[in-house]
Amino acid sequence: MLTTIIVNYNVRHFLEQCLLSVRKASPPSLQEGGGGEVWVVDNASSDDSVQMVRTHFPEVKLIANQQNTGFAVANNQAIRESAIRNPQSDYVLLLNPDTVVQEDTLTKCVAFMEAHPEAGGLGVKMIDGSGQFLPESKRGFTTPWVAFCKTFGLSAIFPKSRLFGRYHLGFLDKDETHEVDVLAGAFMLLRRSVLDKIGLLDEAFFMYGEDIDLSYRIVQAGYKNYYFADTTIIHYKGESTKKGSLNYVRTFYQAMIIFARKHFQGRQATLFVAMIYGAIWLRAGMTLLGNFFKKSQLPILDALLMFGGIWGCKVFWANYFYHDPYWFKHSFMQFNAPFYTLVWLAALWFSGGYDDPSNLRRLTRGLLLGTVVISAVYGFLPQELRPSRAVILLATVWSMLALTALRFVFHFFKTGNLSVGRSRPANLAIVGSAEETVRVQELLRRVGVEKNYIGRIEPVGIYDLRLTTDDCLGAADNLDEIAELYHLDEIIFCLKDITASQTIGWMERLGPRIEYRTVPEGGQTIIGSSSKDAAGELYTTAIRYQIANPTARRSKRLLDLGLAFLFLILAVPLLFLVKNGGGFLRNLAQVFLGKKSWVGYSSGQWDSPSVTKSSGQSGAAEAQLPRLKPGILSPCNAFREKQLDEATARRLDFFYAKDYEIWRDLAVVRKRWRELGD
Repeated sequence: MLTTIIVNYNVRHFLEQCLLSVRKASPPSLQEGGGGEVWVVDNASSDDSVQMVRTHFPEVKLIANQQNTGFAVANNQAIRESAIRNPQSDYVLLLNPDTVVQEDTLTKCVAFMEAHPEAGGLGVKMIDGSGQFLPESKRGFTTPWVAFCKTFGLSAIFPKSRLFGRYHLGFLDKDETHEVDVLAGAFMLLRRSVLDKIGLLDEAFFMYGEDIDLSYRIVQAGYKNYYFADTTIIHYKGESTKKGSLNYVRTFYQAMIIFARKHFQGRQATLFVAMIYGAIWLRAGMTLLGNFFKKSQLPILDALLMFGGIWGCKVFWANYFYHDPYWFKHSFMQFNAPFYTLVWLAALWFSGGYDDPSNLRRLTRGLLLGTVVISAVYGFLPQELRPSRAVILLATVWSMLALTALRFVFHFFKTGNLSVGRSRPANLAIVGSAEETVRVQELLRRVGVEKNYIGRIEPVGIYDLRLTTDDCLGAADNLDEIAELYHLDEIIFCLKDITASQTIGWMERLGPRIEYRTVPEGGQTIIGSSSKDAAGELYTTAIRYQIANPTARRSKRLLDLGLAFLFLILAVPLLFLVKNGGGFLRNLAQVFLGKKSWVGYSSGQWDSPSVTKSSGQSGAAEAQLPRLKPGILSPCNAFREKQLDEATARRLDFFYAKDYEIWRDLAVVRKRWRELGD
């Protein structure tokens, strides 16, 4: 009776959990007539999703595309194919891979559709990974007025207003079933006969807007869309799209333009499209400003503190040592102070001080590195720009104290304590059997996640104290009391032992003050998300690649530029010494432009490389390597005059990414510098 379709793109661990929840939610009543089936359409994922489905879910019908065809095209593939193979199927469910459904979700939804023949489509109540209700569970049609209210924030200011809050229909009770305009693409239960009448998803939409367009056509055909509040699913918002990106703004509003031109005519369409273009520029500007402020607020405050400190040290030293408040020339504040500030900021950035602001060791290292650079440059400056080394030392001490204090302030407002660099491990409890709890603890240990394990919570409501382990805190029925008593910061639910319905119920009840994670039955990944706008977070035993570290990538880029400048100085002799002088100059230009790196993966492996499991990889499963720019040389070049087979080359790429240090690049370049033109 029911065909469930999931379109996947590089969210393997979320897909596995989703399929497990769908398997548990598919009772025999939905299998009547052979119509119950699950389809996965993979849009050329490079994270082993396809192999996972084939291995762990043999009952799932799989379509493995060779390119990312988009949401609409992929869903249509499975809808058409399922109609051929199982014409008895009465309903089609479009489901996101980053969701978890309750055990009774599918049964309840189909029963509602059976009882309401006027229903063409149905959506459900959705919560994010922190247990908060997702307002897009119920939406109104995007008219020019609704678009205006959303673009200029009126819908956010007056969410429950019938006039301004029509985008998310905030005036409708989220705990009651209502007729609505738009169904969310994350969960759309559709009557197949309606699809036969109105057509499938419009493939002009690549990623957004197809749910709005399909919902609109359902209503236009005389059917109704319903928001069904009697069941709840988890939707880990942000997994498929990073909403703080300009690409999201462009893609989302471009979809709105397609919708407007398709369904509105004349002046209304012109006005709608004009408003959408205005919204694109407005949201793009806000996104740029927001991202800039988020990334630059700490460096800006650091710069102000350093610059002010330099001025204060200058005044102090002029009065204390020289007994002349005007001893320093105006050039000091015009040149020296900005120069010192910029050098210290650059050194902090280079040392990773902004990758982890709470790391005081990196802060100290960066400031000391900056002081060394300033001192080295000091001797090469003209006499008039060398006022006093003492001011440099005083300003260094000031900067260390002031910037450390600033981080204490930031940390206090964020966490409520002053333990900068010594953040308290989260108080963790695990809801599950003793056996699963031990397995989860081992997973946490293997991935290096530090938690203050408080104890285990028995998943059943009544338990025998004689059979419980010493670390048992109580039963899941008393989870709210246990969470308050032990000041829990994080709860991990073992889905082998506790139902998705119970998990979702507790997430809604306890709310966002606690972080929640789940462990699929037999899974090697702990899944969760603490924000509706952020991508899901994984504790996974997958390989951790040093080359993916921001500090390592930055060091690699700086090494590329440093070598490029050196080679530029030596360009004339190198042209006669390298094998291909013209190719060397082209490569030099491309490294400067950031299109190539001096050392990368083996030929053909830089775009989406993978490594295969072997005994030499410490049990690493097939995995995608972090992306790098195409390399002029590769780790294979470290072996002189030796042809390496493809498997060996892949293993070398794997170890290069896993254990990256800049000396590895230097070693390759030193051995094969004559091939820099290839």
